[in-house]
Amino acid sequence: MGDSQSEQNASREAFPWQLGVFDAHCHPTDTFASQDYIPKMKARALTIMATRGEDQHLVRQFANRYDIENDTLGTLFNQGDVDPPKRIVPSFGWHPWFSHQIYDDTDPADSDTPKPDAIQHYKSVLTPSPDDDDDDFISSLPEPRPLSELLAQIRSNLKDYPYALVGEIGMDRSFRLPTHWVHNDEANRDESLTPGGREGRQLSPYRVQIDHQRKILKVQLNLAGEMQRAVSVHGVAAHGIVYETLKETWKGHERKILSKRESKRRSSGTGADGNGGSTKSDTDTEKHKSMEPKPYPPRICLHSYSGPPDTVKQYLVPSIPADIFFSFSCLVNLSERTGKSVAVIKAVPDNKILVESDLHCAGDRMDQLLEDVVRSVCEIKGWSLTAGVRQLAENWKRFVFGEQGAEQLGLKDNEQ
Repeated sequence: MGDSQSEQNASREAFPWQLGVFDAHCHPTDTFASQDYIPKMKARALTIMATRGEDQHLVRQFANRYDIENDTLGTLFNQGDVDPPKRIVPSFGWHPWFSHQIYDDTDPADSDTPKPDAIQHYKSVLTPSPDDDDDDFISSLPEPRPLSELLAQIRSNLKDYPYALVGEIGMDRSFRLPTHWVHNDEANRDESLTPGGREGRQLSPYRVQIDHQRKILKVQLNLAGEMQRAVSVHGVAAHGIVYETLKETWKGHERKILSKRESKRRSSGTGADGNGGSTKSDTDTEKHKSMEPKPYPPRICLHSYSGPPDTVKQYLVPSIPADIFFSFSCLVNLSERTGKSVAVIKAVPDNKILVESDLHCAGDRMDQLLEDVVRSVCEIKGWSLTAGVRQLAENWKRFVFGEQGAEQLGLKDNEQ
């Protein structure tokens, strides 16, 4: 078995790391010490997600060490560079698994309402509502935080890191909260892991009410629109309601779909008055408007997308003003290559697909997961490895910086 595997690996086409491979979604802050492995990694850049109260400041620490700076942007996309500096793109947000820890204090009508009692808050946002017999579980939950404080923290972080995204945010109907720590288990927990996660605990019967998740998601989407930052969205067993929530944010801002006659007129350079078409001034005005605050994010990544192929189509409607991307990982989508996963990847346009590790630890395994998912996507798409890696790098660049952002930063062309 070992010899056969070695022969198979030897016969595989060499992987073109030198072209630049970019992880669209990962969680190395869950294993904080793994940051020391980033300079030794083959991946060019990692898009690192925050999820909860315990890791927002850790993402900042990773960013302070490896953040993209203007003077490093050129090297980030150099093709053929054997060992370029490794960088991270920080992302700040609150994951749906931890949304129960937030209470809404943003309604002006409730400005005089005192902070809710923790027990009553958790009983109101969890389903089924915990009863009095489960006081140990409720008392183990952290003191709930006000939504206004969360939004202020994310806004401050986005201002401090101009290329930062909003994430990980989203909705999840299937997740259940872990049970509280038993004393002996907590005493023996793995100290290398960032607190706040499941860490092998049993699952309780409690889920976060979907309406509460939706509220926390929507305000973060609105903030991303205000700050004109991309978002990374988690959606599990909630594809319909995630789409409807996103759709609500861009309602009234849909792109105008031109008639064939109008499209022909514009392409010929003739304006509606029969004179000249759009001028450079018109184009500059449109570019300026596209960067103004809006209620919807400019770019959206549906991370480790697990919806059916048919639902991809609803995100490809030309009137949607946001640029939608679909990201795939081996851990979630391709641990076993199924007919569904193949069909979904084939349904996604070439310029809207991203790859990710979704791993909790930086290092060799993260690199291996990235190589594996890139190879799988290229095979499914019928791309050569060289063409596929280049396409995925271009897609990541557009997701993080946007078309105009990349152009303004001198990153418009593939070869830098």
